[in-house]
Amino acid sequence: MKKLLLICGLFIGMTTALIAQPKKVVTDPVEKAKGLQKELNLSARQTEKVTDIYKESVEKFDKIKVKENGNTNKMLADVRPLRAATIKKIKSVLTPEQVIKYQKLIKDSQSQGLNGGWSDGWSSASN
Repeated sequence: MKKLLLICGLFIGMTTALIAQPKKVVTDPVEKAKGLQKELNLSARQTEKVTDIYKESVEKFDKIKVKENGNTNKMLADVRPLRAATIKKIKSVLTPEQVIKYQKLIKDSQSQGLNGGWSDGWSSASN
């Protein structure tokens, strides 16, 4: 009986630990675009354009990191307009139906506190 309780306790503990694991953050622009392609049913051409947008955003983000020497507070101020511009560019590639789904992805990732969700251009929880 004690062994059965021990096994059950270990099982519950391991299950809880697995569920609590944070989602993997995808930072590769190509992988992020593929994830968005899957979520929004993008065409090949749309996926290509989104990939280019993400690549451009990554380059700009990297410049911000260098410029601010990793100072998170300063980087946040510079990143906000970049995120907004990235979202705007992606929306311009999407159909009206896809824009609605994309806005929901953004809202969901922000409400879940996923730093790097669909709301930015250089990382994603797949934020």
